[in-house]
Amino acid sequence: MSMHPHNCGHDHDVNSSLVLAEQQCKDKGARLTPKRKQVLSVLLKSDKALSAYDIIDRYKDDFGEAPPAMSIYRILEFLESEHLVHKLQLANKFVSCSHITCCESHEDSIFFICSTCNKVEEAVIKPATFEELKNSGSAAGFKLDSPQLEINCICTQCSLSA
Repeated sequence: MSMHPHNCGHDHDVNSSLVLAEQQCKDKGARLTPKRKQVLSVLLKSDKALSAYDIIDRYKDDFGEAPPAMSIYRILEFLESEHLVHKLQLANKFVSCSHITCCESHEDSIFFICSTCNKVEEAVIKPATFEELKNSGSAAGFKLDSPQLEINCICTQCSLSA
């Protein structure tokens, strides 16, 4: 499978990612409110997939208050609609989009999710590879219903400590 990570050769910190995310929202006529920005910052600081309740715990650590779960879910829904976070269906958790700091499309993403520690790496696959997967699914009687692929695996660090 042909993949390449999406960091585009740039190492952006959380603050510059937030500035870029805010600009992306503004360009689309949306608003990245302070609470939305704070939730996004929690996800940007983590290399692991987080549940809504993980986000609430970290939000409380970072900002001294615990927003209601319903508020977090609404914020996550907004961030997902703006392509700033991804919901990982297999893990039922969220990660920040690694495309915030680059100009690549994020239509054909693949997520490697460690089933032990929840570490997540996002990569893009070439459209031809994604098309091949869709065709294989069709031949087997299945239709892919998401442009993102998720693979449960074990990260190198967890496999070494096992």
